[in-house]
Order: sequence, then C-alpha cells, then structure tokens
Amino acid sequence: MHIFNDPMVMRQVIMDHYEHPRNRHIMEGKDILTKHLHSSGCIDDIQLYIKIKDQRVIEVSFEGVACTISTASTSMLTEIIVNKTIDEALVIIKNYENMLYSQPFDASLLGEAIVLKNTSKQASRIKCALIGWQGAQQIFMEEEKHG
Repeated sequence: MHIFNDPMVMRQVIMDHYEHPRNRHIMEGKDILTKHLHSSGCIDDIQLYIKIKDQRVIEVSFEGVACTISTASTSMLTEIIVNKTIDEALVIIKNYENMLYSQPFDASLLGEAIVLKNTSKQASRIKCALIGWQGAQQIFMEEEKHG
C-alpha cells in the first residue's frame, strides 16, 4: 500500500503543512509577480508571490490568513512548482485540478499534494484546495501573455 493511501498519514501531512507552512513569507523585489486571492465562502485571504527567471519558477511564497486546506495546499504548491518551467508547472496544476474533480491525473507529478485527493468528496472544500494553485495558474498565464 502506498503511504499516501493511509488516511492517518494523509491527515498528518495536511496538518503538518497547515501548522508549519512552507515558504510562508512576503517576497519583495521588482521581479516578483503577485496575486491577491480570497474566498467569499471561507476565511481565505492570501497573497501569492512567484519569482520567474528565463521561464523557470525560481521562488514561490505566500502570506495571509487561510483555512487548513487552503494553507496546506498552498504550502505544498510552493514546494512542488519551484525549479519547474512555467509549462511544467501548468501541467502539474492541471493534474492537481483533475485530481480534485475526480478526473484522470498523473499522481507522479503531485508529490505530497496527492494527500488532498479526498477533497473531491467535499465539494465545499475544493475551492479552498484550489485557491493558491489557481492563483499560480493565473500568474503563469499572464506572464506567458506578456513575457
């Protein structure tokens, strides 16, 4: 059995990312792309920061207040897409989104974010699990348009 199929392990990974979020800090500089993200149905109100150089994600961080699922999923995002090209990151985000909507996805691309696969069973939590990921996707799409 894969370790991320154990509900207890899955919960522990989510809680670890919530209690000790990775890359939670404000990023400053002229090359930083940022997106304000908030949810009308939850406490989620975060700022996402991404630094891109030569079409590659150099650094990702976030700051703000968010529920457990939003904080954990955004924390995972910051680790998964760093050092990826924009195109690679967009593929990862699409697979993550597919997972949350119970569509075919490549689990090998998602790292620890696979622990959020059962979020699809709670429709009200899907938006929380997607907020940071969709923010990154919006930043990448804008960058590809202007870059």
